[in-house]
Amino acid sequence: MKVLNEIKLSFPSRSANEAFARTALSAFAAALDPTIEELADLKTAVSEAVTNAIVHGYKEEIGTIYIHAKILEKNKIVIRVRDTGCGIPNVKQAMEPLYTTCPTGERSGLGFAVMEAFMDKVAVRSRVGRGTSVTLEKTILSKGAE
Repeated sequence: MKVLNEIKLSFPSRSANEAFARTALSAFAAALDPTIEELADLKTAVSEAVTNAIVHGYKEEIGTIYIHAKILEKNKIVIRVRDTGCGIPNVKQAMEPLYTTCPTGERSGLGFAVMEAFMDKVAVRSRVGRGTSVTLEKTILSKGAE
């Protein structure tokens, strides 16, 4: 599928930058003229992916989060959120609703489930010690995107 536009961002894994990522991606996606609901879905999924990289990928250290987003033909947006942090030992297990590695109970273990609920497709690739890549795909169906 032909790429119509794309952006690349990188920023430190500080929690304050989660809002920046969410806002930047919603501005980028605005070219597709999404509904408020579609835009909220994108923002929520991006927020979850970035938060996972901050909280789980880099844990107690500051690393870099990379985002590569593309607008494709047929009103499709693909967003890849990547870190070079600790990686996920068992991706299938990590994607199970309510699974969390946080022993204090501060995290609900719903990040991937939320991403899957709001996006058409979610793919996760990870290597222990090398990092994690989360690819989010959604087709914007609003009238403005025709």
